[in-house]
Amino acid sequence: MDRRPGLSARLKLTLSYAGFLLLGGGLLLAVVWVFVLRWMRDVDAGAIQRRFGVVIVLGPDRSELLGGFYPAAAAAMGFLLLFGLLGGWFLSGRMLAPLTRIGDAARMASTGSLSHRVRLLGRKDEFRELADVFDAMLEQLESHVAEQRRFAANASHELRTPLAISQTLLDAARNDPARDQGELLERLHTVNTRAIDLTEALLLLSRTDRRTFTRDVVDLSLIAEEAAETLLPLAERNRITLDVTGGKAHALGSEELVLRLVTNLVQNAIVHNIPDGGTVTVHTESRHDASVLQVENTGRPVPPELVPTLTEPFQRGTQRTRTGEHAGVGLGLAIVHSIVRAHDGTLDLVPRPTGGLIVTIRLPGERAEVSQQTRP
Repeated sequence: MDRRPGLSARLKLTLSYAGFLLLGGGLLLAVVWVFVLRWMRDVDAGAIQRRFGVVIVLGPDRSELLGGFYPAAAAAMGFLLLFGLLGGWFLSGRMLAPLTRIGDAARMASTGSLSHRVRLLGRKDEFRELADVFDAMLEQLESHVAEQRRFAANASHELRTPLAISQTLLDAARNDPARDQGELLERLHTVNTRAIDLTEALLLLSRTDRRTFTRDVVDLSLIAEEAAETLLPLAERNRITLDVTGGKAHALGSEELVLRLVTNLVQNAIVHNIPDGGTVTVHTESRHDASVLQVENTGRPVPPELVPTLTEPFQRGTQRTRTGEHAGVGLGLAIVHSIVRAHDGTLDLVPRPTGGLIVTIRLPGERAEVSQQTRP
């Protein structure tokens, strides 16, 4: 935005310091005028009076005092003005130095350099608090930009794979017209379905990041039952016991997104399980103005150092290879994390000692949201 040039903050503070110093000096001189000069009598200079045999020599009269007072007062005010300007310029420079460093960091960030930090030292005050907040913002922004770049690179790679497979199949069919067309169409259909699923998952991630959805009262227990009923055939084919326990847990959010959240969690719990005889337990309850959804499954042991990476896009369990019919596109827990974050909730992943995961989702409850809205 184009703005007209104006005085700098340092010059404004300098003029303010000098102005207040001149005002203080003027008030002091006014006090001298009121309480000293005003009550002095007009007498002849050098007059001598005799009272009771005592000789009293009177000093200068009022006009002579005023003649000497005005030049001295003018000199004092001039000194105060010069001292106020120099001292104000120095003090304002010292006070505004943190803002200068913050401005330099902001200019570097605007050019794309997000690694620079202000890092002000000393005790906490308003400027250092501002610098700390600015450093935290830069850190989050740098992390977000790095995550977005990594996500874009992974998404490009994942989308390129089905397109390359389709191109290969079409080239093979063109070079071999006698090839079975039914098999070709089936493989193309599978590859195209995967590309569509990946695109829909990317669009869902973008939607949740923008938080463009309507919040309604949803019952996590009903959504958990619906997701379990939908995925029950998959659990039976994998010989997984699927149980839903707990009671009502009302939260404010998008029913469609919360259903997608629970479905992804339950599907991951079924797919990433032991080959035969595994269990998946979905539990819902209300705790302290929060609605809790917990999904626990058996499975292979998960290393603790791998847990923080599970919510990153295109991470599939303990490896990035895709196996099985329901291996997914590697965005299941990333979508879950994005939906939870969009609902101002929390996501906790804890490895089970015997293998598998315990995933706990906490969403703001209905009463917590109402009390927050009605708070004065």
